[in-house]
Amino acid sequence: MKLVVLDRDGVINMDSDALVKSAEEWIPIPGSLQAIARLNHAGHRVAIASNQSGLGRGLLTPDDINAIHRLLHTRLAELGGLVDAIFFCPHRPEAQCDCRKPNPGLLLAIRDRFGVNPVDMVVIGDSRRDLESAWAVGATAILVLTAKGAGTLARYPDRLGSIPIYRDLAAATDSLLSG
Repeated sequence: MKLVVLDRDGVINMDSDALVKSAEEWIPIPGSLQAIARLNHAGHRVAIASNQSGLGRGLLTPDDINAIHRLLHTRLAELGGLVDAIFFCPHRPEAQCDCRKPNPGLLLAIRDRFGVNPVDMVVIGDSRRDLESAWAVGATAILVLTAKGAGTLARYPDRLGSIPIYRDLAAATDSLLSG
């Protein structure tokens, strides 16, 4: 069993500098929900690891984030897909908690929940923070160029080494499933 861990904003759904604060603002990236369903159908489990500092800043409530995640689950179910677990850090960046990416806390919690060795985890993200959290636990990191991804590639070309880079989650899924 492979476990695929996805960042949420910018990988599954459109990102916003103003943050995604409601279900009405949550817009899937074309092909992302289908990609998750394809991963499921191929026997992969899928989890989400997401920084959600808007909670700590009071920009959204737990009810808001639950509504966003209910919509995600509903839309996935329509395609025969599912996310097995959603882990998020609600803290502000200055809290310096262990669960805020690039720190490894979310991925360690996912590892423990699923009982997997991190080398059996694939982490797909659009930011340096996503990649660094994967590297911190020894997971495979993949960069997608949606949202912050192109900027991440432009800013850190030497730091990215030889990690796989794809235009979006659908293309990354194509590669994972063909390998």
